[in-house]
Amino acid sequence: MIVVLGSINVDLFFAVDRLPGRGETVLAPGMTVRPGGKGANQAAAAARAGASTLFLGCIGEDAGGGDVLAALAETGCAVSRVRRLPGVTGTAVVMVEAGGENQIVVASGANLSVTADLLDAVPLGPGTTLVCQMEIPPDQTAEALRRARAAGARTVLNLAPARPVTAAALAEVDMLVVNKPEAESLEGQAGTPLGLARTLAARHDLTCVVTLGREGAIAAGPDGNAWSVGVLAVEAVDTVGAGDAFVGVLAASLDGGATLPEALHRASVAAGLACTREGAMPSLPDAAAIEIRLGELAPARRLD
Repeated sequence: MIVVLGSINVDLFFAVDRLPGRGETVLAPGMTVRPGGKGANQAAAAARAGASTLFLGCIGEDAGGGDVLAALAETGCAVSRVRRLPGVTGTAVVMVEAGGENQIVVASGANLSVTADLLDAVPLGPGTTLVCQMEIPPDQTAEALRRARAAGARTVLNLAPARPVTAAALAEVDMLVVNKPEAESLEGQAGTPLGLARTLAARHDLTCVVTLGREGAIAAGPDGNAWSVGVLAVEAVDTVGAGDAFVGVLAASLDGGATLPEALHRASVAAGLACTREGAMPSLPDAAAIEIRLGELAPARRLD
């Protein structure tokens, strides 16, 4: 079972010809409201990929909170333990230009009230994978990871957005997923993706996956073994959901018994498919869609 402790947002999408520069105003023809939040998106990705998935988080009393919760439930994810609190649901403003590149600003709202004690009623154990991100208070993420590791569960941390994280928190992580800027922020210096993955894996005794956008991903274990996977050839419409699709399907695949190379392969196909539709949660592929396209991407390969 996958348990996701994280954020859930109302996403306000603006399609623009190009992203604005500092101090610049760019006009958009309209705005679309969609469900989102890194935690909710990753839970939706895991559920659509076929994993039994439970989402834990907080929404506000506003109408938007009920709408995004209903959208998450439609993906097959269990949402019965989501707390509804006074105030507003987290809200993200997402600008997407032609070609799929984006800029995002998030007002955290009820996500700031997410606490690790949401895990109290969850039967964590060796058959459970906890997935966390950095859109809720970092101390609560760290405590959740500690509790899950103590119970024998697998722990996955997506260090997004990049925020300070203690060595003690990383000591509770089995798999760290970062993009290259996040890896460099954590390491404190620039480096090659393979070098960063191997260094972080060895230093914190975990498996580190560095995602590289159009260049795929690289993973390294604490023993130095490493793999590389490419990307599915698609015409990108919107890249907003790609990272969350990757993390959710990676966790779901491992939960289902896949090896790391197999999980990387499926996750990369899912990330590519998520780029072919607008929105974050609405773009996430199901297990059948991933299976159909698996043969179009070479399996992950071992690196020397």
